[in-house]
Amino acid sequence: MTVMTKAKNIERELSAQKTDLILAGAMQEFLEHGYAGARIDKIVEAAGVSKATVYRYFPDKEALFTALIQQMASRKELFRLQNLRSYEEEPILFLRRYATEMLENVAEDPQILTFLRIILGESGRFPELARAFVRNIEKSSLDFLSQYFSTHPKLQIADPEVTARAFIGTLIHFVLLKHVLHSGDIVPMDRDRLLESLLALIIPPPIGNS
Repeated sequence: MTVMTKAKNIERELSAQKTDLILAGAMQEFLEHGYAGARIDKIVEAAGVSKATVYRYFPDKEALFTALIQQMASRKELFRLQNLRSYEEEPILFLRRYATEMLENVAEDPQILTFLRIILGESGRFPELARAFVRNIEKSSLDFLSQYFSTHPKLQIADPEVTARAFIGTLIHFVLLKHVLHSGDIVPMDRDRLLESLLALIIPPPIGNS
């Protein structure tokens, strides 16, 4: 390895470390004050870097927030479970696991729930925040499930795209009512009951089975 290569590797590692510090500081500031109330100065202070360093990597708050959404998507795989086992498993088993893990990931992570509230609350004034969420998280999930429903050899889905939207939409609605809008007691629904009925709509049991 040449001296130049070593220097580039070190610079790359330092850049990654600084980016992580900035994003951690931004996460703290957004969670405490929301998007509109967040201040770059506070993010700089929390990250322990200079303002010039923050602006070197992220030109504005929107870029920071979008980067956090991307980080959240890659870390949690909230709405995706793209692995080889997806086609090896029986569809009903895979989809049940997909839905269960997605719901558990969201319910157990207060940061994600807070982010969802920020996105919903700020979407009127800052529509690009909502668009970043859809682009980085929901769209990839819909694309994956649409492909899954259209190509799995054991499924005969008339409209894979609509089915994917119905599947994801039901899960998101459950999360919004119970965990974001704090209204699970107003319109109660058992999670397992919801999933089993949803799966039965997509993959009807064979005629004659109870």
